[in-house]
Amino acid sequence: MDAFYASVEQRDNPELRGKPVAVGHAEARGVVAAASYEARRYGVHSAMPSQRAKRLCPQLIFLPGRMEVYKEVSRQIHAIFHDYTDIIEPISIDEAFLDVTQNKPGIPLAVDIAREIKRRIRQELHLVASAGVSYNKFLAKIASDYRKPDGLCTIHPDQALNFITRLPIEDFWGVGPVTAKRMHLLGIHTGLHLRACSLQMLMREFGKVGRVYYDFARGVDLRPVEPVRVRKSIGCERTLEKDITQSSSVVIELYHVAVELVRRLEGKGFRGNTLTLKVKFHDFKQITRSLTQEHELTTLDTILPLAKQLMQGVDYQSHPVRLIGLSVSNPHEEEGPRAMWEQLSFEFKDWD
Repeated sequence: MDAFYASVEQRDNPELRGKPVAVGHAEARGVVAAASYEARRYGVHSAMPSQRAKRLCPQLIFLPGRMEVYKEVSRQIHAIFHDYTDIIEPISIDEAFLDVTQNKPGIPLAVDIAREIKRRIRQELHLVASAGVSYNKFLAKIASDYRKPDGLCTIHPDQALNFITRLPIEDFWGVGPVTAKRMHLLGIHTGLHLRACSLQMLMREFGKVGRVYYDFARGVDLRPVEPVRVRKSIGCERTLEKDITQSSSVVIELYHVAVELVRRLEGKGFRGNTLTLKVKFHDFKQITRSLTQEHELTTLDTILPLAKQLMQGVDYQSHPVRLIGLSVSNPHEEEGPRAMWEQLSFEFKDWD
């Protein structure tokens, strides 16, 4: 979907149409969760600090998020998807992979299905969607972002390598700002540069994900569309109203995050053995620390002491803290992509 949260707000309030809109918190510690295309013309985008967004676009209209509304709209979108296939893999509230190799209406071309889904979303839900069509998930994802807003892009197998050759490394799925910077230092700026790298070099520099980059540069992605995704972890995080350095303040905030984490674990019935602490500092640099236990981590009595233990290794007195997060995961499951954090404040992130 295109500018999903902001588009829903503009749809539901005609007075907002054509105006720069941001969903998120406008206060000093706020973050933009989504920006309308009118706001994006000023350089406003998701994950941007609200104060910076307001400097870029003084007339920016901030709106609080209505997550239940967005979830309901997402369900309506998925109902349309299911008219064509049941092989649907959600990757976020407003984005999903569809395998239409065998589709319910028997439409021969995937691009015609994408065109019809886009039309129905516009007519029935009064929203605009972009679609990407290709022979694997990596290229379909790239294609879906290629001509936004209201885009429809098809990458044919015969065109894939040429397309990837010209693709900026920042546009590769899974390459965020930190990884892109590392790649630039290695002389990797495009898909052509990435394809010239050996598998050994990429795995030496980037670990296991190096193999993923190696395959992507060659148009290879063998992952199937998986209708059911196993939850890997549950987490939450809290952006603080002001940076903190005092031990007492850190412990209080850690307690609040741990309480919220326990509530979410209970709500989902999730059980795991590994606790991960995430800390973001005043300069937006962040670290993570983990501990694995033999017993399951489900209560405040088991989670809070471990969280305090992990925090002892963090130098927050000379590096003020702006965000604290905790998550529980199950180390007995196979490794997979990082699970998305359920957040106490609007903020988005990539694999970095």
